[in-house]
Amino acid sequence: MEEVSEMPAGGEGDGGKGLQCFPDPGGTGAQMPFFDHILENVLENVLCFLTSRRDRNAASLVCKSWYRAEAQTRIELFIGNCYAVSPSRAVGRFRRVRSLVLKGKPRFADFNLVPLEWGARLTPWLTAMAPAYTCLEQICLKRVTVADDDLFLLACSFPRFRDLSLICCDGFTTAGLAIIAQNCRYGIHLSIQGISDRFTTAGLYQFESWFSSTRNLRSLDLIENDVEDDEDEAVDWVSMFPPGNTCLESLVFDCVACPVNFEALASLVARSPFLQRLRVNEHISAGHLCQLLARAPQITDLGTGSFAASGDADDAETALESAFHASKSLSCLSGFRGIAAEYLHTIHPVCAHLTSLNFSYALISPQQLTPIITCCPNLETLWVLDSVGDDGLQMVAASCRKLKKLTVFPLEATEDSEGSVSDVGLIAISAGCRKLRSILYFCQRMTNNAVVTMSQNCQELVVFRLCIMGRHRPDHLTGEPMDEGFGAIVKNCKNLTRLAVSGLLTDVAFAYIGKYGKLLRTLSVAFAGNTDLSLRYLLQGCPRLQKLEIRDCPFGDAGLLSGIDHYYNMRFLWMSSCRLSLNGCEEVARALPRMVVEVIKDMPGVENDSVQKLYMYRSLVGPRNDAPTFVNIL
Repeated sequence: MEEVSEMPAGGEGDGGKGLQCFPDPGGTGAQMPFFDHILENVLENVLCFLTSRRDRNAASLVCKSWYRAEAQTRIELFIGNCYAVSPSRAVGRFRRVRSLVLKGKPRFADFNLVPLEWGARLTPWLTAMAPAYTCLEQICLKRVTVADDDLFLLACSFPRFRDLSLICCDGFTTAGLAIIAQNCRYGIHLSIQGISDRFTTAGLYQFESWFSSTRNLRSLDLIENDVEDDEDEAVDWVSMFPPGNTCLESLVFDCVACPVNFEALASLVARSPFLQRLRVNEHISAGHLCQLLARAPQITDLGTGSFAASGDADDAETALESAFHASKSLSCLSGFRGIAAEYLHTIHPVCAHLTSLNFSYALISPQQLTPIITCCPNLETLWVLDSVGDDGLQMVAASCRKLKKLTVFPLEATEDSEGSVSDVGLIAISAGCRKLRSILYFCQRMTNNAVVTMSQNCQELVVFRLCIMGRHRPDHLTGEPMDEGFGAIVKNCKNLTRLAVSGLLTDVAFAYIGKYGKLLRTLSVAFAGNTDLSLRYLLQGCPRLQKLEIRDCPFGDAGLLSGIDHYYNMRFLWMSSCRLSLNGCEEVARALPRMVVEVIKDMPGVENDSVQKLYMYRSLVGPRNDAPTFVNIL
């Protein structure tokens, strides 16, 4: 993994024998030569200016002195796979960490392809960090299982703690939010977006005196999954914030499925004069939103909640328009859940200043989008559903010349759905939005010409993710494979680091990717390829590839074995519904002892030679000890 580089045995840096020695600042008890001690003091002052984790990793491999100095100065630690290193090993090496990013389950967990209870629990990491990281301020967790006990331990172990981001996590409910809120004496940033919920309320109030030690909470981000409680178990977590003024900068809970105490929320917003981001859930009506905006006119990032009235519609419409007129600082808008289309015009007063607009939950037509998007000349980021159609995308192209990131989600993510966007919309975007850097585009119909045009018009693309829904869909005009389109993308977009391919693709497309995709770090392949040569081209042709995700492709053991010399340089490989055998996976495991090879079964108890899911990742500590019965570690 990128964040932990290991100094090989026998490395340089132990010269100066016989000179005066000083204790090793890394805490190992070893004695350091005088000149090495001076060198490490200098290095520590220099390394403080290195902010890129890849640069720091490279520096740590120079020699033993650099290795020690880099560890002593690293305050931000990124763990891309919680099983790639043990908590004790990470804590033992990096003693001054203030910010931790920890990732757990594979990304395909987002698509229900990773069984529940697969693992990635926070508990062992918190247990190791609690006594060691007394200066820890920030934690960001992604696809990690977080229990109520974990939140309690976090609340009482880190006196300087300020930021907690939980992204695609599971394991807790509003009771856990109450634990965090109750400790937020001088909170700065609480954001909640989308977490599952499976922890109990036991112990919520038992240790109230302990909680007072954590007074600096700044963020709690829950992203992409819902927080849902049984009606009789939901906790009024917003009311748990202590009284008095706060330094809260961000409060985001748009994914929380249960209602919140609006009076408590309005009071919290009113006593948070530094609040910059507020994203509320679907239980906040348009009328309530107006009241919140009146209490926080300084907000720059707003999630609107339901954007529908609960009472008199005419009064709500008028009040909304007035509220947006008074909100001079808004630059980011999202939410619009359960949107009332007749209210859309009320956001006109802020459109000219918007740099980000998220309509990914708003079912709106091209006619409804047009009067809004034509007033957004400074827009840089846009999310929409494909309900806006090609006509809507043409208006985006004509109006948003500064657009850098576009995401078009499907209204119905099924193979046989009738998508409303196509190659026509993609061509329009490529012609009008020449500054585009990232695109995720779901569609049912595409052509090589459209993708080639995109590659010619938007050559600064860094991320290109084209998801042609349906299996093996060709160019819908010519019937040809989509080889030339994706070939043009990797050939013309020389800064491309992330690519997702789909549609009818042959080995030719993957030969292009292997030949030109020299900067690719993340590659996703679905329903594509025709022989094992495709996989060989990728593994042997993309030297910087870190993450390779493959599903429903005709790749077998020969393709898997073609990457033997390359897997140690990758963070992980995921393959599901391919043509792998248990013997082929075992051969890889024997050849690569420092790779963990997991075979995941969809149907435990069914024994056969075929492999349903393969998850392979590099690890410094070997196989994990918490694998469930449906995971076979080879």
